[in-house]
Amino acid sequence: MRFEQEYRVTAWWASGRTGLVKSSSTPNAIHFSSSPEFGGLEGRWTPEDLLLSSLASCFTVTFRVLAQRDNFEYTDLEVSVQASLGKTESGYILNEFLIRPTLTVLFDHDRERGMALLRKTQAVCLVSKALAATKHFEPEVAVKQSVAFGVVP
Repeated sequence: MRFEQEYRVTAWWASGRTGLVKSSSTPNAIHFSSSPEFGGLEGRWTPEDLLLSSLASCFTVTFRVLAQRDNFEYTDLEVSVQASLGKTESGYILNEFLIRPTLTVLFDHDRERGMALLRKTQAVCLVSKALAATKHFEPEVAVKQSVAFGVVP
């Protein structure tokens, strides 16, 4: 059986130094501009921000799905992503990505299982697999401590 899913967005230049991008799956548009370093407006999403947010949100959603399938409980997942911009003969390129997921679990015995799920998420995240640039992965699992007497409930 063949599975095929399509995703569509449309971007258009609004005026001056800003544009809008909209997904076919949501009524809300996002204002964007080029980076201020390239003459864009401060305080607007940039194409680079949107790409990194795609990677971070894909990782988060993928982890949630894998954790549910594995009946794995966690209290929080925060994913930080940064990229390095380099210049080549053909122009600028995002040549490296650093993905830093921080998973918080209730119990120490869940660390190893949490780390395994983070690694599996990195391997199967659709956006991550679509990016050809080098990706560095630095996962972390923290244990949530109870406020009362440092005892985990």
